[in-house]
Amino acid sequence: MNIKQILGIVLICSVLVMVGCSSINYDSFAQCLTEKGVKMYGGYWCPHCANQKDMFGNSFGYVNYIECSLPNREGKTEICIEEDIKVYPTWEFADGSRKERVHSLEQLSAFSGCSIE
Repeated sequence: MNIKQILGIVLICSVLVMVGCSSINYDSFAQCLTEKGVKMYGGYWCPHCANQKDMFGNSFGYVNYIECSLPNREGKTEICIEEDIKVYPTWEFADGSRKERVHSLEQLSAFSGCSIE
């Protein structure tokens, strides 16, 4: 085996390890948040919201997400006006407390009591 073949094998193995590590499943965590009444308010155009959603990967579909922006950014949805949402993202918990801005999954776990598996 020559050096190019060895480097090729190492490269392929490294890519497989990185792909495997990046596909962590947070379904149970996201489901727990929803079961405990946690909500995330955000806007489709908001880069911070996109960052927060990306932390969950494909599991974000289990999070109770409320869209606050009307099409073309022409204002807020009625529910977000009624709830007085001013910052995106805003996380609301069952006890009525809120945490504004992006939070790590570890922080959300501490705030909610949901375990990250």
